[in-house]
Amino acid sequence: MPIMDWPADERPREKLVKKGPHALSDAELLAIFLRTGIAGKTAVDLARELLQHFGGLRNLMAAGEQDFCAARGLGLAKYAQLQAVLEMGRRHLLEALDRGDAFSNPESVKRYLLAQLRDIPHEVFVCLFLDNRHRVIRFEEMFRGTIDGASVHPREVVKRALHYNAAAIIFAHNHPSGIAEPSRSDLSLTQRLKDGLALVDIRVLDHFIVGDGIVHSFAEHGQI
Repeated sequence: MPIMDWPADERPREKLVKKGPHALSDAELLAIFLRTGIAGKTAVDLARELLQHFGGLRNLMAAGEQDFCAARGLGLAKYAQLQAVLEMGRRHLLEALDRGDAFSNPESVKRYLLAQLRDIPHEVFVCLFLDNRHRVIRFEEMFRGTIDGASVHPREVVKRALHYNAAAIIFAHNHPSGIAEPSRSDLSLTQRLKDGLALVDIRVLDHFIVGDGIVHSFAEHGQI
C-alpha cells in the first residue's frame, strides 16, 4: 500500500510534524530522507532494507561513495544530499561553540568532535584555536596517519597557533579502535605540545580522544 494511503498519523512526515523527530524509528527517518521508494517497495520498506544491508543507520551514514551508491535505491544524488546534511549538522555544532566559551562548555566540544572524528577509519590530529575569551577562531586538521597512529610535529602546531594569533588551544585526535583511553605516547605528546606552546604564551586547555561514542578529556582526568 502506498504511504499516501496510510492513516495520516502513521505517515513518517506527518508523524514527525505532529510528534517530533524523536518519535520516529530509524527507518521512518530514513524514509523521509529518501522521499520515494522503488518499484514494489514504499520508502519505509526501502529504508528497512537499506538499514539491514548496511547494518544500521550509523554505518549507512558513514559509508563511502562507492558502497553507498551501489545500494539499491540510492545513487550519487542521494550521496551528495546526505553529505550536505551531515556537514550542515557539523557546522551547526561548530556555531554553538562560536557563540560562547568553548572551555566552559566541554559537552558542546565533545559533541562537535564526535561528529567530526568518530567514523574516520584512520587517525587524525586536530586543533581548536581559541582567542583570549576562549571563542573558536579555527578548527583545523593538522596531521593524518594510518590506523596505527599519526605523527604530530609540535613545531607545526606552534606555527599555526601563532598564525591565527591564538591565545589558547584544544587538541583532539581519534582512536579508530574505538577505545578512548590515552596511551603513554598520547600523554607524552600532550606534555611536549604544552611545553612548546607555553614558550609563546599559548595555553593548552584540553586534549580530547574520540572513541566509539566516547570522548576522553585529559583535563577532566587531571592529565594536563
